[in-house]
Amino acid sequence: MKLLRLSIVTPLVFTLFISTAQALQNDNLQQSIDLVKANNKFVTLIGTQVYVGEKAPNFKVVNESFAPITLQQFSGKNILISVVPSLDTGVCSLQTKRFNDEVANLSNDTIMLTISNDLPFAQKRFCKTEKIDKIKILSDAVWRDFGSKYGLLIKDMGLLTRAIFIIDSQGKIAYKELVANISQHPNYDIALSTLKALSPVEIDLNKSDSNTKNNNKELDTTEHTK
Repeated sequence: MKLLRLSIVTPLVFTLFISTAQALQNDNLQQSIDLVKANNKFVTLIGTQVYVGEKAPNFKVVNESFAPITLQQFSGKNILISVVPSLDTGVCSLQTKRFNDEVANLSNDTIMLTISNDLPFAQKRFCKTEKIDKIKILSDAVWRDFGSKYGLLIKDMGLLTRAIFIIDSQGKIAYKELVANISQHPNYDIALSTLKALSPVEIDLNKSDSNTKNNNKELDTTEHTK
């Protein structure tokens, strides 16, 4: 049984490595050389940089079953995208756990995604081990479509640089953080406050009506005592 599984998985993994190499060798992709450091040295990021206020480019990634997932599928939602180099490293793991815990504090019109270039097999194993069940974990390992459209591919490493993006319900980029050094954490507080500010304020109409009635009673009492 183990040999059978190996014979199925190995060609798939080999195909992914070939497609990755082809994607990273595309000379037409933009390169940024002074935005992010690793071990105190700048790395080259491959792909088109996007900016706050721009329309967020659509992209295609895969879930744990290798089913295609696109940004358009979350249309009309406020979306936080947490980007990590690899879930198997310490900072990436903590970053993913932090945002997974924060989902409970958000409104229903908000979606959180984590995207990395880890294979879906590894992502699924990580989520099971670490009990990640709120945030959606997606892989850019197949087409490198997300990384190239958002300028996040690290040249000669095949990983995504650490970043946070927030896309509002109109499909525009409302927040972007390229973490200056891939070994450091993003600014969780600013990202989360920005995300929450995009959500509509929920008003309890019953409570509001009750407060209005109480205020009216106070006014009536004041008028009678004059």
